[in-house]
Amino acid sequence: MEGSLTVEQRREQIAAAREALAGIDGSLWQVPGGGGGLAGLLGEVDALGSACEAAKVSIVAEAMERGETSDGAAAMTVTQWVRHHAPSTRAGGAGQLVAVAQEFGKPVNAPVVQAVRAGVLAVRSAAVVLAEADRLRPLLVDGAGPPVLAGLIEMAAQHGPRGCRMVRPALLARYGQDGELQTQQDVARRFVSLSQPVEDGTGTAEYRLVLDVEGKAVLEAALGPLSAPRPVQGERDLRACDQRRGEALVELVRRAVAAGESVGTNPKAQLIVTMDWESLTAGVRGAGVTVGGSDTGTVLAPETVRRLACDASVVPVVLGSEGEVLDQGRAVRFFTPAQTRRLWLRDGGCTYPGCSMPPHWTDAHHLVHWADFGPSDLGNAALLCERHHTIVHSRRYAGRVLQGDAGERVEWDRTLGSYDQLLARRAAKEPA
Repeated sequence: MEGSLTVEQRREQIAAAREALAGIDGSLWQVPGGGGGLAGLLGEVDALGSACEAAKVSIVAEAMERGETSDGAAAMTVTQWVRHHAPSTRAGGAGQLVAVAQEFGKPVNAPVVQAVRAGVLAVRSAAVVLAEADRLRPLLVDGAGPPVLAGLIEMAAQHGPRGCRMVRPALLARYGQDGELQTQQDVARRFVSLSQPVEDGTGTAEYRLVLDVEGKAVLEAALGPLSAPRPVQGERDLRACDQRRGEALVELVRRAVAAGESVGTNPKAQLIVTMDWESLTAGVRGAGVTVGGSDTGTVLAPETVRRLACDASVVPVVLGSEGEVLDQGRAVRFFTPAQTRRLWLRDGGCTYPGCSMPPHWTDAHHLVHWADFGPSDLGNAALLCERHHTIVHSRRYAGRVLQGDAGERVEWDRTLGSYDQLLARRAAKEPA
């Protein structure tokens, strides 16, 4: 039987398969054209390569189990043992091979083992799946491990390691513990940076820009229209994509500087927010919503969406239980230019205590949030700079407009969670 073959017999079979491939380059001219001849041959060789990868993992796992990797006069690590006996891994991949083999013995990783042995996952992709699954497990609700692992395997099989990493926000939004996605995205904001220019004397300067998921969504939304190819008199735009994007970024800065202290006539951003019916009826309090479309959009945490919605045009796309579009609402402009000018005069700049940011670098914030049905009037508005706008939302601070001898002013209650207390008081007053 096949399962009772000795190691030596298996070596002979594999050697025979290798000999069949050894002279293939000299006989390809004999393969007839059409009918998928070469395409079918390539597919079979590719499948054979996947089977070889899976076999390598199984052999390394068994060798570790038997203790063979530490045998011999020369003391070697497992990775060194793999490099010694599988010379092709000396160019890279030995560490991933060992990492996957080490995880094969854990029952929780059985779906990954099956996917590798079936040729669905390459070793490189499997290593990323295992690492991502380990990072996510402590952040998930009970019982979410299996569907999350299945999602990682599916994305890695279709899109490789990059796709596996990119699905992390969506998995956290659906299966993460309450507030975990928001915490992850808030932490990412700390790493936002723009380096000083590096010049090499050629007339160009290089910058390194690091953005969080929100910054990326905003920048890409702004760059999209400006960086599209622009034919001139019927001639193609021959600029490379990177060149168009770089020139579009400079154009954005020029427009912002040229605007000066004037009030913009357009929203600062346009958000297409995709949410399911349950999230909408719950007041957008789910784990996360998608901005930019359900298939290609960016998953943002709810508090981030609430903050962006303070001063943006919002197009809600509401999905049913089967993912069908129930409603695609019109864009709503929350604060008009006239209202913004009034706020500039009333507040004079950022209203957060101790901040001196001028009004034209602030956002109009809903004191009772848009998601909580706060009205878009001056009595429910306050100017906040970008930094303090984030703080007010993340720490859930409540503010109110007070009438004093010098006119109206905004007062902030900087007790952590004071906004939630405000909502509770409002709810208690509402009739059942």
